[in-house]
Amino acid sequence: LLVLPAQANLPLSIDGQKLPSLAPMLEKVTPAVVLISVRGTQQVEQRVPEAFKFFFGNPRQQNQSRERPFQGLGSGVIIDAKKGYIVTNNHVIKEADEIQVTLKDGRQLDAKKIGSDASSDIALLQIAPDELIQVSIADSDNLRVGDFAVAIGSPFGLGQTVTSGIVSALGRSGLNAENYEDFIQTDAAINSGNSGGALINLRGELIGINTAIIGPNGGNVGIGFAIPSNMVNNLVTQIIDYGEVRRGVLGVIGRSVTGEFAKTMELEATQGAFIEQVTKDSAAQEAGIEAGDVITKVNDKSVKSFSELRGKIGSIGAGKSVKLTIIKSSGKEKTYKITLKKADSASIEPASIHRMLEGAELSNNVDAYGVNVDSVSENSPAQVIGLED
Repeated sequence: LLVLPAQANLPLSIDGQKLPSLAPMLEKVTPAVVLISVRGTQQVEQRVPEAFKFFFGNPRQQNQSRERPFQGLGSGVIIDAKKGYIVTNNHVIKEADEIQVTLKDGRQLDAKKIGSDASSDIALLQIAPDELIQVSIADSDNLRVGDFAVAIGSPFGLGQTVTSGIVSALGRSGLNAENYEDFIQTDAAINSGNSGGALINLRGELIGINTAIIGPNGGNVGIGFAIPSNMVNNLVTQIIDYGEVRRGVLGVIGRSVTGEFAKTMELEATQGAFIEQVTKDSAAQEAGIEAGDVITKVNDKSVKSFSELRGKIGSIGAGKSVKLTIIKSSGKEKTYKITLKKADSASIEPASIHRMLEGAELSNNVDAYGVNVDSVSENSPAQVIGLED
């Protein structure tokens, strides 16, 4: 008599009720998430140690750059099966000479870059539209902290991997002060290689593109960040239409409202974006926005900080209209409908006036109103905007 070893398995149902599972939803969605492999060369500067510079006669030859080949892995999401469009992170395909996409069914296809935006870390690729499956895009403005979230990608090149968690926070920023950030924070495990992959809801709809983590040695500690789907959709639409992001700007400089700041300034609002300065001839000035105003909502959605405002406005294209809810210095709430102007190198929305003045030594040793610029550090933000001593 042959006796088989006993195995413990979960039942398919309990009291006639099927156990909950994400498998049916994932079977439909995971074919839309791909592995991206890149090859290319990058410039690497070779610095001559100070101790050996004496032996090199020409200073220009002391520090030289050379090309070094590199390979990289990341993830991507098919958003249009008929046209073969794939969205990923800019940092995944940056400087790549060759981009190859591996589908879940094992097919490998060459991809071409349609366009990208380094400031928001978004890139759009295209492959041959041959029996592809796309993901539906959700309205990320409807997300709430505590909503379930599922991350799909290829961490460490292991192959497609699915992890789950919740939306831990919304409107996160501060990873890079120069970028346009309005992140979804999630505790769904995201690791190296997940960049460009999908963050989806339980309906299998795309709510974000996974882009960054906070953790030692690139490992997951339950803090991951994704670019919201609405931001991705705005940027991708511009790339498809123009081949680039034509960013709109409001034309304001400001800072985030905190409880302490609100108390000091005797503000009615305890959260939002405090306007310190309005740029001349900007969309904000033409609409009547003034220094001292506090922007609390964008298109009827609350903003808690200036960085969040900057991230939301930064993904809206030039010529597009935006509805702003503002608490005036008088305490009255007012609504503005503003058409954003096109950004140029001189009008890109700065993170804050304090960031712009980094690298400048200032004093009030002048016989008139204003401040004196005593010195400006080379290559500092202050020098970039044109300050001189």
